[in-house]
Amino acid sequence: MFDPIAYINEPRWQKVSLGLDRTRLLLDLIGRPQNQLRFVHVAGTNGKGSMCSVLASVLQAAGYRTGLFTSPYLITFEERIRVDGANIALDDLRDVTLVVRDAAAQVQEQLGEHPTEFELMTAVALLHFARSRCDVVVLEVGLGGRLDSTNVIESPEVCVIARMGLDHTAVLGTTLEQVAAEKAGIIKPGCPVVSWPQEEPAMAVVRQRCAELGCDLRIPDFAQLTVELVGQGVRPFAYGDFGPLELQLLGSYQPYNAALALEAVAALRERGWDVPDDAVCAGVAATQWPGRFQVVAQEPVFVVDGGHNPQGAQALADSLTDVFPGRKPVLLMGVLADKDYLSMLRTVLPLADSLVAYTPPSPRALAAQDLVAAVQQVSCELCSNDHDGSAITQCNAVPACACASVPEAVQRARQLAGPEGLVVAFGSLYSIADIMAALG
Repeated sequence: MFDPIAYINEPRWQKVSLGLDRTRLLLDLIGRPQNQLRFVHVAGTNGKGSMCSVLASVLQAAGYRTGLFTSPYLITFEERIRVDGANIALDDLRDVTLVVRDAAAQVQEQLGEHPTEFELMTAVALLHFARSRCDVVVLEVGLGGRLDSTNVIESPEVCVIARMGLDHTAVLGTTLEQVAAEKAGIIKPGCPVVSWPQEEPAMAVVRQRCAELGCDLRIPDFAQLTVELVGQGVRPFAYGDFGPLELQLLGSYQPYNAALALEAVAALRERGWDVPDDAVCAGVAATQWPGRFQVVAQEPVFVVDGGHNPQGAQALADSLTDVFPGRKPVLLMGVLADKDYLSMLRTVLPLADSLVAYTPPSPRALAAQDLVAAVQQVSCELCSNDHDGSAITQCNAVPACACASVPEAVQRARQLAGPEGLVVAFGSLYSIADIMAALG
């Protein structure tokens, strides 16, 4: 029997080859499903997945049949394509992927190139959303924006740009201006734009793009955001005229991501979408987005967080200080070698009791022993910074050890923490499924 997941994940298609020609032809061959749909298109570096999940939950609560396309997945492949919160059924995935497979063979024949894995995923998702008769689709960019396969859509209801940072620099550029130019490439003429209040070099690019294309620009005013301490497993907050609201997402940064989603709601309302206040309250409260500062076990308290770049590490550090003040966690960390893991360590190590390293399940992984060496290097840097330039005879490095597998690392971290302690796993979204499996 045809296995759609094995086909989409075929190693031959797993490459980064940005451009829209293959995707446009692929969608033409399957009937242009994107033309049957309306979209909120979302780019950014950090927080875009959380923002998408909040917005999709609110739209669903308002009675709209809502599609959600995100990446990567944490536990099951089908998570990437959801309608009204439900993962695509395997039978539906098989049916639409067979249609896309046949069209992809024609793309190969006509262009001499087979669509990439993400281009196949985009086509599969759009066809499923069209067949499901979605009223609206919250569509997350895969990489960048301008040349990302999701950018084949012509006139979204709203474009959203979440917080931008330096990531995938080999592809998107090494400056914020270059990254912003790629991500602002999703903006279409006359389309309302909602943007995180970016650092000024990036914000200037977004403003210029909006001015050139005649787009109204909304920027959240975080002075209107009030956030309370976590209690009863929820994070209470209010934003402007929205609230009081409650989030199940506990990270200190999540109310800010939610505020970005609420600005998108306001923009949709101006375009005639009926999203009442009670739907906003219900949708925000019902939002789930696993793997983002999520408490998944007790004795010890075990938190998993998808932070995998310097901004994500800072958000994690802020959340730890906020939700678990005064507690020093055992860090469980695996990271990809192309990430700025030294900056990440500089942010989180001052909060840590110790660190357990593992090698993530990826060909791009940093070896666990190399991560341990990096911990020692950064510990000594931090120790030097704590002194006034006088000679240091001994560096008080954060204790670190390497484990041969994720299950071994989970067991070791829990032993070090003890039943009353705290373990925080971070560094790679791709490892969360293995960590959850090891926890049983």
